[in-house]
Amino acid sequence: MGTHRRPRQRATGGSRARTAATITLAGAATATGLGGTGHADPQPTAAQVRAKVDKLYQEAEVATEKYNGAKEKADAAERRLEELRDEAARKEDRLNSARQALGSVAAAQYRSGGLDPALQLALSSDPDRYLDGAAFVERAGSRQTAEVGRVRKELREIERLRGAARVEVSSLTSRRAELKRHRETVTGKLESARRLLSRLTAEERADVGDRTSRSAPGPRESLSASAQAPNSRAAAAVAYAYQKLGSPYVWGATGPNAFDCSGLTQAAYRAAGISLPRTTYAQIDAGRRVPRSQLQPGDLVFFYSGISHVGLYVGNGQMIHAPNPSAPVRVAPVDEMPFAGATRVV
Repeated sequence: MGTHRRPRQRATGGSRARTAATITLAGAATATGLGGTGHADPQPTAAQVRAKVDKLYQEAEVATEKYNGAKEKADAAERRLEELRDEAARKEDRLNSARQALGSVAAAQYRSGGLDPALQLALSSDPDRYLDGAAFVERAGSRQTAEVGRVRKELREIERLRGAARVEVSSLTSRRAELKRHRETVTGKLESARRLLSRLTAEERADVGDRTSRSAPGPRESLSASAQAPNSRAAAAVAYAYQKLGSPYVWGATGPNAFDCSGLTQAAYRAAGISLPRTTYAQIDAGRRVPRSQLQPGDLVFFYSGISHVGLYVGNGQMIHAPNPSAPVRVAPVDEMPFAGATRVV
């Protein structure tokens, strides 16, 4: 039977197609393997890295100011919560005193042959239930009435304080979650900038950080700027800023040894006896707006459309500011960033 089988014909066309496909795929693989690096994106130039790093720093500063604002609110909520707890503790002390007074009345009644049922309830573990009824006051004597009124008041006050404390706990929890989000944003941006900078040579990295820096001014320049300030407090703020030249930029820092931008201006005016808000977008409303043409030493100068950066004007078109993690507190021209406005604090 096997001798009658027809010989198997070779599928010439299919073989050719398969061969062509194999060659095509092999060629594609070879092109990918050999040319993968050839078609990769070219390494960015130092100027491109600088532009990207600047953008990351500015985005990080926006997030930093949001972090600063959230932290200020979280700190305030924490203080309010502590105050509420302290007040509640004082109220509970007064409640205990009032109940002790009722206890004295109860003891006297017991010795005389009986204990008023109302007093039994007032001294129980849940006196508020009974105190809501007017029958007790009607049956109690004048002294008892006064003491019961005091207990009633303290119980209601304690409950109010506990309710307020619960609200503050909720607010604080929300603020802390917000802080975490902003912190992650800031650290992510700064880490991206660090990775970009690591691709550069030491000389190129120095150029990114120091391209607008200048040598530290001498005492004469510092005294001149303070003398031109419109008043003694502005002069004191300017003098403080000069003293902090060279201090490192650390996001979220308010001194005395490191600063972010709004931390530096806040610290400068704190040294002058004036309390400024923590954030750039609050500091711009902390005084009287002045046009750029009328700037005087001590004025706060703000930058970018989102009011995300601030410096302290020191005269002659210059400011002292905390730029970013690549550069310390320094003197720089006001026109190195997009100007957004100025405020005269005093």
